[in-house]
Amino acid sequence: MSLTLATTTPGEPEIFASLQGEGRSAGLPCTFVRLSRCNLACTWCDTAYTWRFEGDNRPHRDGMTFERKANLIVLSEDDVAARIMALGGNRLVITGGEPLLQGAQLARMVALLDGHTVEIETNGTVAPHPELAPLIDQYNVSPKLRHSGNPPEIALLSERLNDWVNTPKANFKFVISVPEDLAEVLELQATYAIPAIRIQLMPEGTSSEAIRARNDWLAPLAFDHGLGFSDRLHIHLYGDTRGT
Repeated sequence: MSLTLATTTPGEPEIFASLQGEGRSAGLPCTFVRLSRCNLACTWCDTAYTWRFEGDNRPHRDGMTFERKANLIVLSEDDVAARIMALGGNRLVITGGEPLLQGAQLARMVALLDGHTVEIETNGTVAPHPELAPLIDQYNVSPKLRHSGNPPEIALLSERLNDWVNTPKANFKFVISVPEDLAEVLELQATYAIPAIRIQLMPEGTSSEAIRARNDWLAPLAFDHGLGFSDRLHIHLYGDTRGT
């Protein structure tokens, strides 16, 4: 059985070691695996090469499309696990794309690992595969607000959001573009009774300049509403590049 991964360069899977740049584990050394394909299409997505292949007309602000063969690779679950183990470390972050689209394959791959704490980054619309869920230590759930360009009826699914709130391993990370986005976060917090301690606000941006400009007003907003704040450390350290 196999997994479909993104690539750093044609033929090279995006499996790498770096510092976690955002969320609860920011600053920790991790191994990353980036999977390909997504069921949503955020207009500001910084990994559009995982889904916006030639022929995909879902909107994106850059208008770029990516050649499918050069930007994804299919590897066996055994191969992916061996590459992760070869990098050492003890914390794995599975990201995408939307990783939970490949839940059954991930369950088999993660079961091959030894001594890893495992995080999954998800848009929150797909339920974890029942064989995968017991193997995961942390879910970084990032529900997509209206400014993402995704209709709420496909991006904010009540059943899924309720399930994530009832999953103690799940934290919520909301991407914020303008101060007015906070009202939508607060509405979701109230509707689904999301504890403030499990919410982080994160600035949208793919450059240090854009992120710092938003941090100037977002950090005080998070503080004033008793919510967490997440920077994008990897952008400051490495820029908007693959494999970082």
